[in-house]
Amino acid sequence: MLDALLQLDGNVLLWIQEYVRNDFLSGLAAPYTMLGDAGFLWIVLSLLMVCFRRTRKAGVLALCAMALGLVAVNLTIKPLVDRPRPWLVVEGLTHIVEEDDPHSFPSGHTCAAFAAGMIWLRALPWRWGRIAAVVLAVCMGLSRLYVGVHYPSDVMAGAIIGALCAWAAWRVYQIYHSGKLNLLNKKER
Repeated sequence: MLDALLQLDGNVLLWIQEYVRNDFLSGLAAPYTMLGDAGFLWIVLSLLMVCFRRTRKAGVLALCAMALGLVAVNLTIKPLVDRPRPWLVVEGLTHIVEEDDPHSFPSGHTCAAFAAGMIWLRALPWRWGRIAAVVLAVCMGLSRLYVGVHYPSDVMAGAIIGALCAWAAWRVYQIYHSGKLNLLNKKER
């Protein structure tokens, strides 16, 4: 069963390479996926949000969710699973972007995008910003497939973990904000 799923993962990437990849999309996907290196795009946008009162909560919580994702994905799961990148395993697959990290599962780029994006979906004051957050996160995951550096299961796992990190950060904020976690609460002094 696992072998069949792994084979499907590789076949999806080969299908993308054969039927979807073109010069126009490559000109968009490769630079966009590089913006996600080390969470750069999401960190910069979150830091900018911290500078403004209306978006401060979205920025701070996104940074917290991404920190959770970093610990979960890059420091814990990737080294434990130790899945090699697709171009090292799938015969005939070419990739556009060279990666230093040899671990494929799960996608850290996608995790960071969804950690930030799902917080922004809840916390940004503008509807267009909330929609853009989801679109940008999904596009990051798709770009990782397009450039051939992750399997579909890597991207799905990264999205789920990122969304769970966003949920955890949001939940801690809600508990703290309700006073249940506020250790300096005047009633308890």
